[in-house]
Amino acid sequence: MTLSRGREFLAIPGPTTVPDEVLQAMHRPAVDIYGEELIGVTDGCLDDLRRVFRTRQGRISIFIANGHGAWEAALSNTLSRGDKVLVLESGRFAVGWGEMAEALGIEIEVLEAQPQRAVSPEALERRLRADGAGEIKAVLVVQVDTASGIVNDVAALGEAIAASGHDALFMVDVIASLASMPFEMDAWGVDVAVGGAQKGLMMTPGLSFTAAREKALAAHARAGLRTRYWDWTVREGELHYMKYCGTPPEHMLFGLRKSLDMLLDEGLENAFRRHALLAGATHAAVERWRSGGALDFNVHETAERSPTVTTVLMEEPALGRLLDWCTGTCNVTLGIGLGPFSGHAFRIAHMGYVNAPMMLGALGSIEAGLVALDIPHGKGGVSAAVDHLGASLREGACASGPREAETPRSSRACC
Repeated sequence: MTLSRGREFLAIPGPTTVPDEVLQAMHRPAVDIYGEELIGVTDGCLDDLRRVFRTRQGRISIFIANGHGAWEAALSNTLSRGDKVLVLESGRFAVGWGEMAEALGIEIEVLEAQPQRAVSPEALERRLRADGAGEIKAVLVVQVDTASGIVNDVAALGEAIAASGHDALFMVDVIASLASMPFEMDAWGVDVAVGGAQKGLMMTPGLSFTAAREKALAAHARAGLRTRYWDWTVREGELHYMKYCGTPPEHMLFGLRKSLDMLLDEGLENAFRRHALLAGATHAAVERWRSGGALDFNVHETAERSPTVTTVLMEEPALGRLLDWCTGTCNVTLGIGLGPFSGHAFRIAHMGYVNAPMMLGALGSIEAGLVALDIPHGKGGVSAAVDHLGASLREGACASGPREAETPRSSRACC
């Protein structure tokens, strides 16, 4: 308990730290679910989520659910029992989405990736070209896999689908990337995007979203798996409560409204830049530590490392000792390994409501733990992180732009 007094730093990839302003926005009485105030909150959130997903005409739906619920919404609104989907493996979560599809009676095929590598657009194009009968009805991929720490090139995958001439729906999970890195739903040809509130959107768990464009809505009209709770058409009903298939999640909507205000006040491009800087600092630290031999990156290709979470390979018993030390001594909670990484890795999140002091503190706690526990590591990880930020933020190196289509209400540095 030596250094644990003070605010806990939750360095896990969701839920992330919720700003005090968001918590305060939720701390208020309930209002009439049919009243103008709440209708205005819903309409405003839907409009701003459209901006965050980067879609002009995409239909946004808000679900009282975590990201897994939005997975089911995307599948049940567009597909029928017996349809086939192609799952693009890059870690744990696209495969998990496929397992949900299988439970709904959908046939799945997994396009296996090379170990520790992002999905290959060339492999995707080859597989779709080979599907001359058009059996594959949808392609499922995550932009960021929070288990492996891999980021996939969604734009290149969209180009591969277009080049193949295949008619499959392109479905992308942006739960761990939305509002934290570029995502262009319209420009990249994404038909369905799935998001969640508890990561880059800086909210509590409990809300998730789908965004659907014209091709997905056409598939929706003939989908055989539609159920009343998830159904996009039901949620377009005349009465406000129908957007939630019942009582709206009022207080979470108040929080979401505030988090969107904070995000758009910062500006999406500035938020992307902030995440990239903090990821670069984290990668610089791990690069230095790995020379000791006890830990290493899971993802060695720099361009394929996520800007929101870094997966660090490490074996027991040192792994458990380090995690316990960081929590018990410094009040810094790191992410555990998931799926095949369970007991073999820890994860450092750098997403959502996070800045340079928070990340440097987390990295400093890890490095102090490595020293205190005599775990072999290269020295100077935190110094490398500081050097990365300093070099990136030299005078003139940090460009900040206005809030999209507006003048910013305040001026913010990149970190």
